Amino acid sequence: MSTMSVLTRDEAQTRARLLDVHRYTIELDLTTGEDTFDSRTVIAFTVRGDQAGTDTFVELKPAELRSVTLDGHPLDPEQLVENRLPLPGLTAGEHELRVDASMRYSRTGEGMHRFTDPTDGETYLYTQLFMEDVQRVFAAFDQPDLKAVFDLTVTAPEGWTVLANGITEHLGEGRWQAAPTPLISTYLVAVAAGPWHSVRTEHRGLPFGIHCRRSLAPHLDADADEILDITRQCYDRYHEKFEEPYPFDSYDQAFVPEFNAGAMENPGLVTFRDEFIYRSAVTDTERQTRGMVIAHEMAHMWFGDLVTLQWWDDIWLNESFAEYMGYQTLTEATRFTDTWTDFGVVRKAWGYDADQRPSTHPVAPENVDDTASALLNFDGISYAKGASALRQLVAWLGEKDFLAGINTHFARHKFGNATLADFIDSLASGTERDVHAWADAWLRTTGVDTLTPEVDAGDGHWSYTIRHEGSSGVLSKRDPSLDHDGLTDLSTLVSTGGTRPHRITIGLYDHDLHDASRLVLRGRIEKDLAGTPSGSITSTMGPRPALVLLNDGDYTYAKIRFDAESLETVRTSLSGLPDPLTRAVVWNALRDSVRDGQLPASAYLDAARAHLPHETDLALVQGVLAFASAQVTDRYLTSEARPVALATLTALCRDLIRRTEDGSNPGLRLIAVRHFIDVAAHPDTIAAWLVEGTVPGGPELDPELRWRVLARLAVLGATDEPAIAAELERDPSATGQEGAARCRAALPDSEAKRTAWDAMFTTDDLSNYLFTATAQGFWQPEQADLVREYVPRFYEDAVALAARRGPAMADAAGRWAFPTHAVDPETLRLGEECLRDADLIPSLRRKLVDQLDDLERALRVREA
Repeated sequence: MSTMSVLTRDEAQTRARLLDVHRYTIELDLTTGEDTFDSRTVIAFTVRGDQAGTDTFVELKPAELRSVTLDGHPLDPEQLVENRLPLPGLTAGEHELRVDASMRYSRTGEGMHRFTDPTDGETYLYTQLFMEDVQRVFAAFDQPDLKAVFDLTVTAPEGWTVLANGITEHLGEGRWQAAPTPLISTYLVAVAAGPWHSVRTEHRGLPFGIHCRRSLAPHLDADADEILDITRQCYDRYHEKFEEPYPFDSYDQAFVPEFNAGAMENPGLVTFRDEFIYRSAVTDTERQTRGMVIAHEMAHMWFGDLVTLQWWDDIWLNESFAEYMGYQTLTEATRFTDTWTDFGVVRKAWGYDADQRPSTHPVAPENVDDTASALLNFDGISYAKGASALRQLVAWLGEKDFLAGINTHFARHKFGNATLADFIDSLASGTERDVHAWADAWLRTTGVDTLTPEVDAGDGHWSYTIRHEGSSGVLSKRDPSLDHDGLTDLSTLVSTGGTRPHRITIGLYDHDLHDASRLVLRGRIEKDLAGTPSGSITSTMGPRPALVLLNDGDYTYAKIRFDAESLETVRTSLSGLPDPLTRAVVWNALRDSVRDGQLPASAYLDAARAHLPHETDLALVQGVLAFASAQVTDRYLTSEARPVALATLTALCRDLIRRTEDGSNPGLRLIAVRHFIDVAAHPDTIAAWLVEGTVPGGPELDPELRWRVLARLAVLGATDEPAIAAELERDPSATGQEGAARCRAALPDSEAKRTAWDAMFTTDDLSNYLFTATAQGFWQPEQADLVREYVPRFYEDAVALAARRGPAMADAAGRWAFPTHAVDPETLRLGEECLRDADLIPSLRRKLVDQLDDLERALRVREA
C-alpha cells in the first residue's frame, strides 16, 4: 500500500477559506478490466477574491494519473506526491480542474469495492467513500465542509443496473446518467453497479427501491414487504417529527457484499451489508436490529446529509443522533416496540466498555487534528454513549423542546455544515434550561459515573442516599510514553466525585405475597442528581423495598450498583422482575460488577443458570449468553475452570431447548441451539444433528446452522478437510466460502494453522470478509498449546499487514486476529512492547491499545 497524507484540520480550514466548490462532473468507466476503472473528473470552483495567489491541493490516489489541466493549461502528473496534487498560485475567480486517471478496485471495502459472487459468477461494484476514500474513486477537495453538486455518468457492462445518489437513467450502450445532487459532501457520493435484483415501489410520490445480488433474490423477495413497510413507517414518522421534508429525489437501499460497516447513509442510496438479507432463520430481535439500522440511516438523511458536520470532531452529531432516532422511531412507528431493551443490553454495553479504556474520548472531542485521528472515534462512545446522552437530554429537556431545537437546527443549516456550538445554540433557542452547561458536563467529559444506593431501614420507615462516584473508571495502568496518535494514557486518573448530573428513575420492588419468586413494583421515584459525590438523605414511610433499583427505565448513562439486600433479591428473583427493560438494567449492573472485579465471574454464570430458563425477552437471552460464553467462560475464568463453565452453559441451553419443544417460541429455541453448538465440549450430539440435518423437534439445519456445527466440530477435532469441502460444494455461496475458511482455520492441525496464518498475513489475497472468517477460526481456547507459537508472531505480522493493506484491514487484524484467548502476562508484555517500539498506523495502534486493556482487565478479574 502506498502511503497517503492525512488531511489536518488546519489544512481543511485554510482550504475552506480559500475555495468555494460548485460542481463535480464525474465520468466513471467500469468496463476497462478486473483491476482498474477509468475516472474523469471536472471540478468547477471559485477562489475567493481576498485569497488570490494562494496555493492549495486536490486529493486523488490513482493507479495511473494520465493528465491534469487547470483552466485549460496542463499540469505535470509527476507533481502528484502520495495522494496530493498541488494547485499553486491560484488567482481570484472561477476555475476548472480536469483530471483523467485510472483507479484501482478494492477488495477491502474501501473506495470502489469489487466482488464476484461465487454462486453464479456475477460481479458487483459499490463505493464506500467515507472519511478520505473518495480519492480512491475520483479527484476531489476531500473535506466535509466543501459541499458541491455532483453530476455523475457511469459506463457499465450491458445487463447491469447503476444506482447513485439521484435517479439514474439508462442512456443506452451501457451508459447511465444520474440526476445531479443537491449540495452534498464528497464522502456522501455513492455508486452501486451490477446485475442487481430490485424491488421498486413509490411512497408519497417518491421512488423507493431495495436491491441485492441476484443470488439473494429469493431471500430479498421473502422480506421485501417487511423492509419496505419499515421504510415507509419511518419515513412517515420522521415527517411528523421534522419540519424539513426529505431533501433528495429518491430513496434506494442497496444490500451489498463484503461491507465493512452496518450501513452507510449516502443520500438517496443507503448501502447495507447484505447479511441483512437473511439466507437462514433469524430471531425477531435480529429483524428488529435490521429495522433499527433502516431507521438509523434514514435519520441521517436529515442529520448528516442535509446538515453535515463541519469537521470530523463532530462525527458524534451524525452518529449519536441517528442512533437515538433509530431506536426511538422504530419504537414509535413499527411493530418493534421494545427496542430500548436491545439497546441497553448490546449497544450500551459497547459504550460502557469503550469509555473505560485508555482510548476513551469525550462524545464531542476537541482534539481531532486530522482524518486519521477522526477515524478512531467511530466507536461505542460516538454511537452508544452519545445516543444515551441524547436520551438523557430528552428526559431532562422534554421531547417537545428537543424537537423544536432540532427543527431550528435544520432550518438554520440545511444543505450546509454545522458545529457542536451551532447544535447547542439551536437547542437552547427553544428552552429556558441551560443546555450549554449540560453539554459541557455530558459531551466534553470522559468515562462512566457509578451510582450506588445506600439504604437504611428503621421502625416503620426507611431511607436512602445515592453515592455518586466519578467517571474515570479505567482499570489499566499504562506508561505515559505509550501515548500516541491522539490516544491519551489515563493511568494517572483516579475516581473522583460525580462529574455530570443525572435525571434517573428509582424503581422500588417488593416480593409478590403469592409468589416469592416474583417481584412487584411498589412505585417509582423521579430524582435529579447533581454532579456531586452524594446527595441528601431521603426518608420514606413503610418497610424498605426488597429491591432498590437506580436508573429503572435506563434513561441515563451510568454504572449501577446494589445495596446488599437488593443484591440478594437480584440473586434469587431477577427473572421475577416484570419489565424486560428493568431486567436489562439489572443484567448490565451484574455485567459491570464482574468487569470491575466486584462480582465473581462464576456468580454471573450462576445467575444466568438460575434465571435465563425463565426469560422471555430474546435480546436479553442472547446478550447474557454472549457475555457468559465469550467473556466469562473464555477470558475471565481460568482454563482449569472453563470445563465446568461450559458444562453449565450446555445445561442452560439444553433447558431452553426443552422449554421450547412445543414450538411456542422459535426465536428463543434458535438462540439456545446456536449457543448449545458454540459451547459443546463433546461432538456427539451436534455431529448427530449434522448427519440428520435437524435438531430433534426442530429447527432443521439451514446453511448458517450447518456451518456453525461444522466449525465447532473442527475445533473439537471431529471433522476434516473432505467434510469441509463437501459442505462447501453443498453451499458454494459467499457465505459458504467464509464458513469453509473459518472451519479450515479452526482445524486442530499444525499444517492447517500454518496455511491459515499465511493466508492472513503473507499472501494478501484474502478479501476483508475472508480475512475475518479465517481469523475467527484460528484462535481457539481448546487449542492454546497448538497456536502458542503464533502469539508473539501476531504483533510483528499485524504491523506489517497494516502498513501494506491500510486502515480497514488493520482494523480487521486488530479486532479478529488478536489472540484474545491468551490471557496471560506474557501476551500483555509482548503487546506493550509492540506499542512502545513498533511503527504502527493509528487504526492498528487503537485496536491494540483496546485489546491490551481488555486483556489486562481479564487478568485483574481473574485475580479479584
